[in-house]
Order: sequence, then C-alpha cells, then structure tokens
Amino acid sequence: MSRRMLVFLAVLSVVSLGGYILFSCLFFRIGFPLDDAWIHQTYARNLAWGGEWALIPGQPSGGSTGPLWGVMLALGHALRLGPYLWTFILGGLILFGMGVLGVFLFRVLCPERKEWAIWGGVLLIVEWHLVWAAGSGMETLTFALLAMITLGCLVVIGEQFRRGERIGNWVWLSLGALAGLSVWLRPDGMTLLAPVGLSVIAFSMPWRERMTAWFSMGTVFLIVFVPYLFFNDQLAGAWWPTTFFAKQAEYAFLQRIPLWKRWLDQAVLPLIGVGALLLPGYVAIIVDAIRRRRWELTIPVLWMLGYLLMYAWRLPVTYQHGRYIIPMMPAFFLWGFAGMAKVVLPGSSKLFIRVLNRAWIGATAALLIAFWWIGARAYARDVAVIESEMVTIAYWIAENTPPDALVATHDIGALGYYADRSLVDLAGLISPEVIPYLWDGERLGEYLNARGADYLVIFPGWYPALIAPLTPIFQTDAPFSPDLGGENMAVYPWKVP
Repeated sequence: MSRRMLVFLAVLSVVSLGGYILFSCLFFRIGFPLDDAWIHQTYARNLAWGGEWALIPGQPSGGSTGPLWGVMLALGHALRLGPYLWTFILGGLILFGMGVLGVFLFRVLCPERKEWAIWGGVLLIVEWHLVWAAGSGMETLTFALLAMITLGCLVVIGEQFRRGERIGNWVWLSLGALAGLSVWLRPDGMTLLAPVGLSVIAFSMPWRERMTAWFSMGTVFLIVFVPYLFFNDQLAGAWWPTTFFAKQAEYAFLQRIPLWKRWLDQAVLPLIGVGALLLPGYVAIIVDAIRRRRWELTIPVLWMLGYLLMYAWRLPVTYQHGRYIIPMMPAFFLWGFAGMAKVVLPGSSKLFIRVLNRAWIGATAALLIAFWWIGARAYARDVAVIESEMVTIAYWIAENTPPDALVATHDIGALGYYADRSLVDLAGLISPEVIPYLWDGERLGEYLNARGADYLVIFPGWYPALIAPLTPIFQTDAPFSPDLGGENMAVYPWKVP
C-alpha cells in the first residue's frame, strides 16, 4: 500500500470521526452516546490512579465487559488525556486500521478489481454504524477489528492453500492468540474459534498437520483465555463478567418472540444504510464462492450469520443502532462490496446493463454519504441524551447529597465517574444479587430497604410501582430524551414504605 493511500485513509478517518464529534459539540456538547462508556472510563481511571479494578474505589467488581479496553483507556488517564482525547484518538486509530484492513482484504476477495480496493477502505471508514462505534467510547469497534483480522487471515490462508503453499504452525498459534485476546474485549470472542476450527477441516492438509493445527490453536487460546475466567472469578465469584448474566436477564422477556422473528430483527440492522445496496453483492459472492468451492470465503459468512443467531437467541435487542451486532457488520459490508465489484459491468456494451450498473454504483456512494450525515445527527442526539440526563444527574448528586450517601440507580456509568458516591446497581452489573428480580419492583424495594439506600435515580416510567409513593426532589428538563420518545430522569429520596 502506497504512502499516499495511507495518508488519504488517515485523513479520512480524522474527518469522518471528527465530524461526528463536531456534530455533538454543535448540537449540545462533547460526550459519549452511551452511559456504558462512562463505566469503562471509571474502571480505567481507578486502575490508572488507584491501581484497582473497581467502579467504586475500594470495592473490586466485574461490571466491565471488556477488561482489555479498560486497560487501553487507563493509559490515557495515566497520561492525563482522559476521558475524551485519548478515547477519541483510540477510536480514530481503530477506524483507520479498519480502513487499511479493508483495502488489503478487498484485494484478496476480489483480485480482478484491485483498482477498487481503496474504496473498500473508504467504505469501512465512512459507514455510519462503524463511525458511531468509533466515537462511542466502547470496545465494540476494537473487537470488530480483531474479528476482521481473524476472518481476513482465513481468507489469505485459503488462497495460499489453493496455490499449494505450506502454512507454518505459527499461523494457527497466532489465530488462537487472536481469539483468546478478543475475549478480553468481549466474551463474544469465543465465537471466532468456530471459523478457525472449520477452516482446519475445510482446507486440504494431512491428518497429522490438521491435528497439530487444532492443538496449537487450542493450546494458545486456553493460555490467553483461562486467566480471563480466573480474573472474573476473583472479582465477582463467577467465570463470566456480571454483565454477561445481567443483560440476558434484563431482556429475558424478549424470548417470547419467535426465534426466526428475532433473527430477522437482528439481520435488518446492517441493512439500515448502504448495507441495503450491498446485500445483492453479498449474495453474489456467496453463490460464487460455493460454486467455486472457495470455503475460505463461505466460512466467514457462516460466522456472520451465526453471530446474528447468537444474539437473536440470547440477547435479541436492537436499540442503540444495533450496537451488539456491529462487530459483524464490517465483514458484511466488505463481502458485499467485493461481491458487487465482481458482478457490476459499468462499461458494458449493452446500454441497459451499463445504465443499471452505473446507477447501482452511484446510489451506493450517495447512500454511504447520506447515512454518514444521518448517523452524525443520530450520534449527536445520543450524546445529548446521555449528557443532559445521566451526566447532569451525576453532577447534581455530587453537589447536593452527603458524601456517604448510598444511591440506587439503573445507570451507573456517569454517576460512578462524576458523583463519587456508593451505588446500588439496579441493572445488576456491580450488584449481581439483584439479577433474579430485575423487573420485580416489590422485591427491589425490599432490597433497597435492606441495603439502606438514601436516594433512587431512575427514569420514572421504568419502575412506576417503585416510585408511586415517592416525590422527586430533582428532575432534568432537557428536551432531548422526550423528543426521542423517552422521559427525563429524576432523583427520589428513598423512604421505607
């Protein structure tokens, strides 16, 4: 890749993510579009400044899904660049890395159209879901990058097998390490073992080499993965982070929806934007890969579809622009774009085909740009909601309650970062004992009485029975949440009924 191309992708990454940050500043103020981002920031700050893994100093807990992301953020706090500057630098670098990987991988997916490779990088840097994730303060895009590197390695390995080249054992060791490392970002990283393991079966190699590949991959994976289990066990008494159980319990009621409907709800999310016009290319590259028995291209597709199925099965939520399935979107977009490049004939001698293909290309470019703009506005609104509700409440709690107050809330991120109060987590992330009765207002009330809570911070509509006898002592009045169909957050003095 030429230096000019790298500079172009770097500048584009700065402009793409910088535009979203600028939108949020002009719309309301700088911030993050998720309260969960403040959870990561709080753990990172306490790690950098106090050397402990805790949301509340002195109380180690397993409320962060991605310890590796927290460590990455902690470096910024150690350098006094947190919470914003370092986080956005990381987001921009990861977005840039995604673009570079897109250029490289496109050349392998579609070697007959290598001149289009730069646009594969542009696609991944400008696509609105990915830019939103880069500015979210979350680990999502970092995990997506590791997933793309893993899938890209499988495609390259397949090409090497096709040319009769021998694959060194270090490749399987590296893939095992990548899968293990990705779990430290998200538990979903375990799913990467499936495409790697299937590739060992699909690629033609002697049985002894196949067993060696499995053993090497599995051993290194376990070396990296097992400490993660012990890390969680030491913090929360369970092998998995408390978020793993809390989120599933919180949305267990969605299990009543038929599985096929839940899967379709997930599958629609990548199509909101340019993905809708890349879908035909996605189908085309799959059909072509099956016809030519290019399993290195179809195995990643199985991972993408399976990833959707996993969330449809266990956590079928679609809010926040599909944040949970964003890690599979870059692969979908790039596979779709490569398939599109394979079938379009913009220079066809037939007028109808030429016009149709050029219209497809033009519409794809227009939709990519249009949804970057739409996504920037959505990002700005999301930031405004978090800043005007959760952050505003956190400042109020810090200024108007005793330092030893015990605050119960469903959103612990901004309160943990700004308020410096002891917290009871009604979502179960740092208070896992509430997970069995997350939506049972009566039992939650008994629990708050037993804990001696002083204040309750909540959106009123979430627990109407819990707040029925209470009168708020403070409520935000910003328009952003109501404009999106929500409500304003309130602070209640908690009293024993």
